[in-house]
Amino acid sequence: MTKLNLFLHKLVHWEYWPYQIVYFPVYFQYLYYVIRTRSFFYFNASNPTIKNGGFFMESKKEIYDLIPPEYYPKTILIQPNDDLETILQRINSENIQFPLIAKPDIGLRGTAVKKIHNTKELAAYFSKANFNVLIQSLIPYENEIGLFYVKLPNQPGKITGIVAKEFMILTGNGKNTIRELLHQDKRYLLQLEVLEEEYKDKLNIILNEGETINLVPYGNHCRGTKFVDASHEITPEMIKSFNTICSQINGFHFGRMDIMYQSYEDLAKGKNFQIVEINGAISEPTHMYDPKHILWFGWKELTRHFHYMYVISKHNRKNGANYLTFKEGVREFKKHHKYYDTILEF
Repeated sequence: MTKLNLFLHKLVHWEYWPYQIVYFPVYFQYLYYVIRTRSFFYFNASNPTIKNGGFFMESKKEIYDLIPPEYYPKTILIQPNDDLETILQRINSENIQFPLIAKPDIGLRGTAVKKIHNTKELAAYFSKANFNVLIQSLIPYENEIGLFYVKLPNQPGKITGIVAKEFMILTGNGKNTIRELLHQDKRYLLQLEVLEEEYKDKLNIILNEGETINLVPYGNHCRGTKFVDASHEITPEMIKSFNTICSQINGFHFGRMDIMYQSYEDLAKGKNFQIVEINGAISEPTHMYDPKHILWFGWKELTRHFHYMYVISKHNRKNGANYLTFKEGVREFKKHHKYYDTILEF
């Protein structure tokens, strides 16, 4: 019965539908732009300083290197063949403390992103990681949003949407186990299999009344985070602040900035926040996944932003940016799928 209930829940909530259905109108829009640009990979020019425009196979570390250091957490790149002693030395030299975040340098929707609490967990992570890994300091702010920024040709930049992220935070009642609390929310119950593998017997713990636990401390929709449209928080002051910030990120014209912050008031002033990461051409306007929005709203937001990317790419092309050739694009696409399998093995 539980499986049937979850199936019906996913069926009536389009935020869980396969992307092939959600993106149906975009396929036709994309083909139209392919004809107009005479390139299947025109989006490469949307962010000229980011590999493939940020559509696939882009290194997060290379993107961080474009951002002024004060705007993102301490970050080091670890190679797969680095031994544990070397990794610990580098962590100590950068004064990165436990707990910390480990994640793939080339990401895949939150896969293999882990909060690491100690050396034992770090060793376990790297015993499985067959890819470049980023080690980051834990960001000291509790709130997270995705802020979509667009810089159209010959116009001031603008914020086209904000998504607030509600983490998988459970509150105890002194009676039910964590597992039983998960059963009270279908969104969380969809993550039970993954959580059982990660937490094992810890799910049988009974939380005290009022005690809270954040089971997934990073805001990925596919890991149970609820996306809430917070675009009403956009203000002229915030737009001005992020125009100043983004003007310091060379070649960044289109994408979503995942940000942790203290308050919207401070964020509007451009203070007390850090950038978790920047997603380029592959970015979704994730505020569309708010459960209150119908599918038509999602299609409208997708096509609107896809048009922005086309306009920006075409303009940047005129100013010297390159489109990927068909051969180059196919080669990168194959690399992406090979890497996809490597990450999933984790």
